Amino acid sequence: MTTNATYFESFDVNKLLAEYPLDQAFTDRFSSISRDELFAEQDARFRRCVARAWQIPFYQRLWGDAGLEPGDITGLADITRLPVYGKHEIMASVEAKPPLGDFHGWRDGTAAGDTPLVFHTTSGTTGRPQPLLFSPHSREVQNLLLARLYRWQGMKAGDVVHSVYGHGMINGGHYIREAVNHFTQALFCSAGTGIEMRSVQQVNLMRDMGATVIVGFADYIKKLADVAREQGLEPGSDIKIRMISGHLGRESRESLSKAWGGAQLYDWYGVGDTGAIAGQGPDQDGLYLMEDAQYVEVLGVDDGKPVADGETGDMVVTCLYKDDIYPIIRFNTHDVTRVLTTPSSLGINLRRIEGFLGRSDNMVKVRGINVFPQAMAPILEEHAGFAGEFICVTTRDAAGRDDLAVHIEVKGETTDAELAAAFAALLRMRLGVDVSIVLAEPGSLAPLTGMETRQKPIRLIDKRFE
Repeated sequence: MTTNATYFESFDVNKLLAEYPLDQAFTDRFSSISRDELFAEQDARFRRCVARAWQIPFYQRLWGDAGLEPGDITGLADITRLPVYGKHEIMASVEAKPPLGDFHGWRDGTAAGDTPLVFHTTSGTTGRPQPLLFSPHSREVQNLLLARLYRWQGMKAGDVVHSVYGHGMINGGHYIREAVNHFTQALFCSAGTGIEMRSVQQVNLMRDMGATVIVGFADYIKKLADVAREQGLEPGSDIKIRMISGHLGRESRESLSKAWGGAQLYDWYGVGDTGAIAGQGPDQDGLYLMEDAQYVEVLGVDDGKPVADGETGDMVVTCLYKDDIYPIIRFNTHDVTRVLTTPSSLGINLRRIEGFLGRSDNMVKVRGINVFPQAMAPILEEHAGFAGEFICVTTRDAAGRDDLAVHIEVKGETTDAELAAAFAALLRMRLGVDVSIVLAEPGSLAPLTGMETRQKPIRLIDKRFE
C-alpha cells in the first residue's frame, strides 16, 4: 500500500470476496471443508494476528504481565495460554492514553497501522462509550460478513430494507447501512430508533416505500407493529414485511412474527468491536459461527475455563481478519451462550450457538439461582395479561439478602392481586426462585427502560450497592 492511500486503495475487494465468499460459494465451501482444513485456515490467520499484536503496547503489556514473550504462541493450539480481556482493560487504556488509548496500532509507523481510520464508539449501555477503530479492510470484512448472513437468510436484490438501528457515534447503524449498500442490491431506508424519525413517520415510510424487510432490535420492531395498527395500517397487508433480521435474543419469536403478519424471523449476533459473529441460516436452527473470520470460545463465567459443548458460558472472540489497526484476540464479550451439539440439517461444517442468552455482568444471583433479566420476555409472554414491557430491580436488605422485583406492564388492573400472583407463580416455575411482582400500566415503564430513546432497552436497575 502506498503512503496516503485512499480508503478503497488500501485493500483489494476482489481478494476480500474470494477469501470470504457469499451465497452459493459460501455454502459450497462450508459444506465440503473438513474441520481440520478449517482449523488450518484459522491457524494461519491467527498467527498473523498474534504477530501484529506483539507490535502494540496494549498487548505487549497484557501478554508480558502473563509471563509471555514473542515466540511463545506458535499457533491457534496455544490460544488458551493468552489472557482474556474485555471492555474494562480497553477503557483503562483509554484513560491512560486519551482519547483513543494504546490498544490499537493506528499511525504507529508500520504498514499495518498507517491506513485510513474508521472511528465509531459503542452505545455506552454499560458505561462510558468505548472507542471502536477499523481499517478499511477490517471494516469491509465486517460489512461483508453481515451481508453474507442477510443474503443467506433471504435478503435479495430489490428488497426495501427498513432499519431501526441508531446512528450518531454508535457503530451499529452505520455498518448495517454499509453492509446492505456495499454487498447487496437492496434499497436501504435508515429510519433510526424513533428519535431520528418518529414511529408514526416510520410506519408511513414503510407503507410508502413498500418495505419488505426490517432490521434492528426486536423490542422496537414489535412496537412499530403496534404503532402501525394505531395508524390504521395492517402489517401483512398495508405493510408487507416478509423478513425480519435482527437481535431477537430471548424475545418471543412467535409473537413478533404474528405482530408483522407472519414474517420470517432471523437472529444474528455480534458486538461493536467484532462485527457479525454468528447468524441463523435458512434452517433457523441455531446461529452459525462465521468461523473463517471469527474464532469463538465459550468459557465458564466464574472460572474462565473452557466449557463442554452444550454448557453455558461467556463468549470469548478472536477476530481472525483483524491483523492491522486493532487486533482482537480473546476479547470477552460477557455475553452468555452455549454451543449446540446437534448436527446441521443443512450439512454446513460450521459450529452453531444457541444465541444470546444474557450478559454475565448483568446476571443477578438470587438465593443461589442465576437470573438473566433479558431472558424474562418469553416467559412473561406466556401470560395473556402481559402488555409487552418489563424491567427488573434488585435491592439488598440490611441482612444482606438480595431481592429481585419484576415490574410488568399489564393489560389488567395494576391492583389485581390474582394477576400479580399468577405472574409470580409463572416466574417461580420457570426460574426456580421467588421474585417480587410490581404491576404497571402500559407505557408507564418507558422512562425506566428507555424504550422511546434507546435501541437497547434497559432491563435491570441494580440498587444493591446504593
